[in-house]
Amino acid sequence: MKAVILVGGQGTRLRPLTINTPKAMVPVLNRPFLEHVIDNLSRHKAREITLAISHLAQPIKDYFGDGSRFGVKLNYALEKAPLGTAGAVKNSERHLDEIFLALNGDIFTDLDITAMMDLHRRRNAKITIALTPVDNPTIYGLIETNAQGRVMRFLEKPSWSQVTTNMINAGTYLLEPDVMAYIPFQTKFSFEHELFPLLLERDVPIYAYPSSAYWLDIGTPEKYFRLNKDLLSGRGGQYGLSSGQEVVVGEKSHIHSTAQITGPVVIDNNCTIGERVRLTGPVVIGHGSVILDDSVITESIIWQAVNIGNRVKIKDSIITNDCHLGDGSIVEEAVLGDHVTVASGYKLKAGSKIWPGTTVG
Repeated sequence: MKAVILVGGQGTRLRPLTINTPKAMVPVLNRPFLEHVIDNLSRHKAREITLAISHLAQPIKDYFGDGSRFGVKLNYALEKAPLGTAGAVKNSERHLDEIFLALNGDIFTDLDITAMMDLHRRRNAKITIALTPVDNPTIYGLIETNAQGRVMRFLEKPSWSQVTTNMINAGTYLLEPDVMAYIPFQTKFSFEHELFPLLLERDVPIYAYPSSAYWLDIGTPEKYFRLNKDLLSGRGGQYGLSSGQEVVVGEKSHIHSTAQITGPVVIDNNCTIGERVRLTGPVVIGHGSVILDDSVITESIIWQAVNIGNRVKIKDSIITNDCHLGDGSIVEEAVLGDHVTVASGYKLKAGSKIWPGTTVG
């Protein structure tokens, strides 16, 4: 099976995390988000994957290369202008000469793609759409099916009075290659608003694959935070930690004997944890970060090369690359972009989102 992953979005809702970092590259348990997606595809025998890229493409190419390090062959299809979900897949058409999987690059799931493929073949479908249950379907694309699972209607972001099911479009599709003929070349065109309704009008068989697998759209800092916490706490399906109590420490990291660490906690390579530091999970500490004496970090995500001074308190926050938190500073319920400096003794206002390069206090 081949696959195409849509990773060209600008990640606007995820800012300030994505101002310097492509959404596909935001770290999840200290590995790029996209690496987890590729791992799941590889488990289900997808060996050739095309990345539909545009915004901040180079960091993705630099990290993943030809894909051989991850057991797959990677192709790249560059969008010069936004083409929408279906248009981006059309732009990748030269690599998609057989049945293929298309998926949004901001969805984290352990969907059973093999079982989805089996259903697709049994139904002789032209397209099969993965569905997932949600508590609030009004912010997603709702899909109604008949008793056999054939799709009868699409309803984007319905009002509560229109809701007849909690099963929504999970952003993962199996497509036969001849479906591509319905998508205009180099034209902005979406699956949800244009291609799927067009195919329904023409009675093309579209089926649904409902699944209760772990599923999360990481479109906002809050959801990104939740994903890391879910995986740390053992709630992420086959991914992440198992018991939710582990403490995982990378190579060449030094933790002082007086530090107190309560899992789940993941500490990457080359980190330094000082005297009497307290880490209370879920916590992730990224590569090369330094936490000095008597600092307390609770339920937070720390990216790479972050320098945290003495007696710093961090709670329910995301601190991205190369930030510096001065001695005695306090950061709670905040999101800090890259290269942010918080002055010594300064208490950041709860709920703050600080753009890269800012000095506060």
